[in-house]
Amino acid sequence: MTDPLPLGLGNLALSRKEDFKEFANAPRREQPRLLTRSEMKALASEARAVYDRLRREWHANLGPIRTQQLADLHEDLWDIVDSNQQDGDKAKGAVAVDAFPGLGKTTSVLAFLREFHHREIAENGEFTAQGHERLPVCRVGLTGNTGMKDLNRAILEFFGHAGRNRGTAAQMGQRALDCVLSCEVRVLALDDLHFLKWRNTSGIEVSNHLKWIANEFPVTLLMIGVGLAEKGLFSEGTTSGDTALAQTGRRTTRLDMQPFTIKNEAGRREWRKMLLALEKRVVLADKYPGMLADDLSDYLFARSTGHIGSLMTLINRGCQRAVRSGTERLDRDLLDRVKNDEASEKARRELEAALDKRRLTSRPRSSNRKAA
Repeated sequence: MTDPLPLGLGNLALSRKEDFKEFANAPRREQPRLLTRSEMKALASEARAVYDRLRREWHANLGPIRTQQLADLHEDLWDIVDSNQQDGDKAKGAVAVDAFPGLGKTTSVLAFLREFHHREIAENGEFTAQGHERLPVCRVGLTGNTGMKDLNRAILEFFGHAGRNRGTAAQMGQRALDCVLSCEVRVLALDDLHFLKWRNTSGIEVSNHLKWIANEFPVTLLMIGVGLAEKGLFSEGTTSGDTALAQTGRRTTRLDMQPFTIKNEAGRREWRKMLLALEKRVVLADKYPGMLADDLSDYLFARSTGHIGSLMTLINRGCQRAVRSGTERLDRDLLDRVKNDEASEKARRELEAALDKRRLTSRPRSSNRKAA
């Protein structure tokens, strides 16, 4: 066994700069070698334990996969970020990635932020002209009932600022601005924005604060959440409070992500490409060409309802069971015993019935295997 041990990235909090830098700078994971059953049997017990641990961690981190949805989102994000080269006296356009759960929003955005971090460091170096640490990205995760002071504190927490636990909201805001300017942050990413209660006083307060950030911080404000349009981020509004929210929407471009669909040939081809890509990444001794894309295509679509998050969860858990049980392949019998998220399980039955009765199919008319 000469495979390298996996990277120790399981204990990261991306809301802290050291952890985000470690995530961004970590080399890509190496896929463990695919061993036959006889080769695995020949391994000493310690080497076999290492190999199985490599596979456990690999299968738990199969993504991100460059689907068409991810590629489209990244193109839009590059358009917006690269166009935000205005001088500091002009507000920059913001972006909101607004989509249902389970569609890979955060995973896709993090993949973009990683690429952006690499590009900025490659072009400008690891330190600013004043000798400060260059941090092209500041990523903050919001919690329930986030207020203006909480948001400022979260930004300061990312930088590890000594004043993150004391001071007024305004003082913390100025400290956050100092950090952003000193470290030449270019993208401020706010994840889980739907935790805000937009229609109450705290929501109005934070919305006004977002406008202040857009006006004063030389960054692209990148917001990620669920149902942001319904919560009023983009609405015109009829009251003074709604109008305050709408001003944020005026400057914000909404991007979404869609689930896979099998209603047309193009959608079925994209679904097949996804399964072919996953097949390549699965490390099971008895896997075979077409294991997912041919034999389990309809089944996997029904179990995931076309949501990539649910699909990746099912494949990950199925691979873990296949390794642990010695099955070393994925089939319907094994996957039927693997539990998936509640949303996909609830929607499964009707879709499964339609696929079983051939009213629907997930397979394109031409199913010749191609490189994904």
